[in-house]
Amino acid sequence: MAAVTRDALTIWTDDVARRAGFADGAALAAQFGMKPFRLRQLYRAAAKELLASVADVTTLPVELRDRLYDAGVRFSSVTPVVINRSGDKQTSKGLFRLHDGNEVEAVLMEHHGDRNTVCISSQAGCAFACAFCSTGQAGFTRNLTSTEIFDQARHFARELAERGKRVTNIVFMGMGEPFHNYDAVMGAVALLNDANGFGLGHRHITISTDGLVDKIDRFADEHLQVNLAISLHAPNDEIRSRIMPVNRKFSTSELLAACERYVEKTKRKVFFEYVMLAGFNDSAICADELAHLMRGHLYHVNLIPYNTTPDGPFGGTDDAGIWRFAKILDEAGVPTTVRKNMGRDIAAACGQLRAETQPRAHHAVGA
Repeated sequence: MAAVTRDALTIWTDDVARRAGFADGAALAAQFGMKPFRLRQLYRAAAKELLASVADVTTLPVELRDRLYDAGVRFSSVTPVVINRSGDKQTSKGLFRLHDGNEVEAVLMEHHGDRNTVCISSQAGCAFACAFCSTGQAGFTRNLTSTEIFDQARHFARELAERGKRVTNIVFMGMGEPFHNYDAVMGAVALLNDANGFGLGHRHITISTDGLVDKIDRFADEHLQVNLAISLHAPNDEIRSRIMPVNRKFSTSELLAACERYVEKTKRKVFFEYVMLAGFNDSAICADELAHLMRGHLYHVNLIPYNTTPDGPFGGTDDAGIWRFAKILDEAGVPTTVRKNMGRDIAAACGQLRAETQPRAHHAVGA
């Protein structure tokens, strides 16, 4: 098996070249007689300066720009199809088309205080079929490449730059299970973090997983400062297995053991996401059970109001119920945050916008 590169320049130039029909970045450079510094100029223009097109790279000779553009060299691997904006102007949700017609979603959340978070997708669809998730109900089509993941963030970074703002945080919480596409996600992290490119610090990046124990252990060995979030959503195996099939492979106890190994190795906090489903996982008993699991560890719980999905059987817990649940955790000494619900008026929950145009995956391909 070939070694997986984490060099951002190589990842980007090779992918741009392949989309234009060349074997890799070196082949592209050879075809146009470009020295290596020209590839660095292209990369910087796209990833750091956020230019729209090779035609805008004024550090290149005009003749070379024209030749590259005519040969199909394009900066973005995703094409916006629909961009919806919430009534309060704080949330923008994009549906992006890939080269093969598949579509994925990304969301920009503009918080008060100049904090701008982009939630990006790592797969077209998802193979893990969580019962409350619209993406999971649609099935899995394919993994995204590192640049297809990165270009979702780049799109919104360009939009923010026009208003004198920048992306401050990235969360891998969109469509797909990031650790099911591990190498491409780590490549996207390299692109996001590269000081010569996008330049976002590791601590401003969060990867969320359904709980793939083997990948959590692998991630701990990366020695990155990237945040780890666990989609838990239940305090015990009986409830979790009913909504998250992954729990039948990796039980709650196995998952928490992996989290403890992660904390021991990295000394970093683990965040647990808990979507509030009315009458299912939001009782006082569930809160007490969750508090027992979380208490005394380097854990933080994020309670998430639920956006009802077209294919899902659940309703969301009302605000009063969420705060009652949070109070039990707080009184037990568990650090807890109730996440603000953003973009409900534009179907901002994962998979909702894509479901309008691609409601079901017709087939699945190998991961």
